[in-house]
Amino acid sequence: NMLSRWTNFLTTDGEKPERNRDMEFVMLPETTRDEMIAYWERGWKCVFDAVEPLRPDDLMRTVRIRGQDHTVVQAINRQLAHYAYHAGQIVYLAKHFRSSEWQTLSVPKNKSAEFNARMSVRSPRVSKG
Repeated sequence: NMLSRWTNFLTTDGEKPERNRDMEFVMLPETTRDEMIAYWERGWKCVFDAVEPLRPDDLMRTVRIRGQDHTVVQAINRQLAHYAYHAGQIVYLAKHFRSSEWQTLSVPKNKSAEFNARMSVRSPRVSKG
């Protein structure tokens, strides 16, 4: 998805004819972790290479995704939401497979009060007066 969406982002439809969506979900038994990470990194590099050169006047330009017009801002937001969705899927599966060995990515369960107390010591609230 990343390679299709972000290659020639401003000038071609984000759904490239050569994209084989079904194969994006295939991981062969011989696929190594390093190969998966390289594929992941290649996708993110494509995203950042497309976004970094954008100028403020590019943000309201029109781009197409699957034949539908989007402003650049809309297209970026669409993709960020899509990536967040998939990141959540990855975390959910990782948590499932690690089971009791899972280490939370944020505040541990039943530790919110402790976390909040620690954070308030770090950055005390400014009183309004």
